[in-house]
Parts: sequence; structure tokens; C-alpha cells
Amino acid sequence: MSNSSLIGTAIRFVVSALVLMLVGWFLPGITVAGFTGALVAAIVIAVLGFVVESLLGKNVSPRSRGIVGFVTAVVVIYLAQFIVPSMLSVSLLGAILAALVIGLIDAFVPTELR
Repeated sequence: MSNSSLIGTAIRFVVSALVLMLVGWFLPGITVAGFTGALVAAIVIAVLGFVVESLLGKNVSPRSRGIVGFVTAVVVIYLAQFIVPSMLSVSLLGAILAALVIGLIDAFVPTELR
């Protein structure tokens, strides 16, 4: 992995953590334990998304557009709280709202080149 690729990945995680913190501040049903909690949660969500994509294909990836990608993102966000319960708490409504807001932000400021 080159330095620019590593830096790009780090920037994506920091941006994802900041978005997760904003979502936690403004939306009901999601609580994030500070920036470190948001960063760890962003990494867990990314890993879960990668696993889902690896097992089920790119069409069900949380990054894919459409209802299947949205539902997958909701499930991934909801499941992440069980992996890092001290850093992330999400209700089902919180996961739905977070997936919606994160999807909208990603549409305008993509965290990955498509």
C-alpha cells in the first residue's frame, strides 16, 4: 500500500468519524462516545460493510445505491453497536436515520471514488 493510498484511507476514516459524530449529535437514537468512539465505530462499520460485500457481492454493499444498499447500511450500523457497545449505541430508528443522512452526505461528498 503506497503512502498516498494509506493517507487517503486515513482521511476517509476521519471524515466518516466526523460524520458519525454529527449524526450522533443531531439525530435521536444514536449515541457516539466522542471522536475516538466515532473513529472506532467508523472502522467497525467499514469492516462490517466489507464483510457483507465480500459475502454477498457489490450489489448489496452499504455503498451501493438503492433500497438494498440502504437496508444493508441500516443493518451494518445497527450491528456495529454490538461489536463496540461502549463506543456506539444505536436504536433501530437511529440506524435508519443515520443510514439516510450518511447516504445523503455520501451522495454529495463521496468518501470513496466510484
